[in-house]
Amino acid sequence: MPVDRRGLLAGAVGGAAGAALGPRAATAGGRARVRTGVERLIASRYAILRGERAGVITNPTGILPDLRHEVDVMHADPAVDLAAVFGPEHGFRGTAQAGGSQGFYDDPRTGLPVYDTYGKSGRALADVFTASGVGTVLFDIQDVGARFYTYIWTLYDSMVAAAMAGKRMVVLDRPNAISGRRASGPVLHPEYGTFVGRKPIAQAHGMTAGELARLFNAEWVPADAGRPAALTVVRLEGWSRDMYYEDTGLPWVPPSPNMPTVDTAVVYPGTCLFEGTQASEGRGSTRPFELIGAPYGDWRWADALTALRLPGAAFRESYFTPTFSKFAGQTVGGVQVVVTDRHAFDPIRTAIAMLVTLKRLYPAGFAWRPDNWIDTLTGSAQVRTSIDLGLDHDAVAAGWQGELAAFAALRARHLIYGSGR
Repeated sequence: MPVDRRGLLAGAVGGAAGAALGPRAATAGGRARVRTGVERLIASRYAILRGERAGVITNPTGILPDLRHEVDVMHADPAVDLAAVFGPEHGFRGTAQAGGSQGFYDDPRTGLPVYDTYGKSGRALADVFTASGVGTVLFDIQDVGARFYTYIWTLYDSMVAAAMAGKRMVVLDRPNAISGRRASGPVLHPEYGTFVGRKPIAQAHGMTAGELARLFNAEWVPADAGRPAALTVVRLEGWSRDMYYEDTGLPWVPPSPNMPTVDTAVVYPGTCLFEGTQASEGRGSTRPFELIGAPYGDWRWADALTALRLPGAAFRESYFTPTFSKFAGQTVGGVQVVVTDRHAFDPIRTAIAMLVTLKRLYPAGFAWRPDNWIDTLTGSAQVRTSIDLGLDHDAVAAGWQGELAAFAALRARHLIYGSGR
């Protein structure tokens, strides 16, 4: 059986010692602010890390409510032996763009060695953990709820490597930024596994990092590592599955350069699919993933999408000039996706309707990326081939409902924070 120590933190972490981080402020809705895993770890005076050398996989989102970074806080605290930092995509301090990292260096602020994990997995990553000399690897990165957001696969690769290297894995949980109400979208087929989707989970998984870690450890880590990871999840306190990030009372830090706001995260599980086309997904604009356009786009696209009356969505005719990425320096026409009701909005169904409509209106201009990246993002060829056959968005979505139902049943067994559809 996979090792799961989530119960250890139910009583040992987050008692009266929580006063060290100040009172729990109320959110705008009157609920007490959510406490993150790292807050509860600190409040316990690092009870589960006593006598161990630890390293942390984190990025700029690894902050406390007062905006101090956890690495700076832990480094200055004699109650914990923080010996290393592991930097993912974009780097530990967040200085690299998409597809980049910072390499190995000594952090100027703390003097701690920072090991580059981006692009490493399996034995290569296990060797990094061994070289660092730590006994426990902490993971604390804010996710945004989409299968192709690579930090969850940094988590997976790190769990496999920790198991191979005989290290303990501790996940300091954070909220799912776009709520955890349900899973949606197509499920990855194993033969399409890459760093933007290693294992068969739904495109919008509806889970926290801690819940994903439990799922990974039960289903796939043992086969890839030869044994499960020695896993502890430091749970959230006060989080419920209907919460969007603003409901938590926690400060938002962009998890990556093109994820500036929670609004971006809400649309991202759908509109990131435009990365698989020759249209711009809004990178290089002021509203990435909310502004979508192409040189051939015009007012007709917004009008056609508005006529579909898609739940929770509105569309504004928009023109923009990306400063980098596709069509840099060139004006493109398209739409701004405006979410009018988050609880009614389905980002993936909406994006499929956008793709179908764009292809129908502009058959001479629309094109998939030549490498069929759309298949990598959606997890199979089903979406692309269905759209190419002329199916409407509802018919395309019908093609993944069976596999989604199977994933939902699997997901339900690993949820920590109450029920979720």
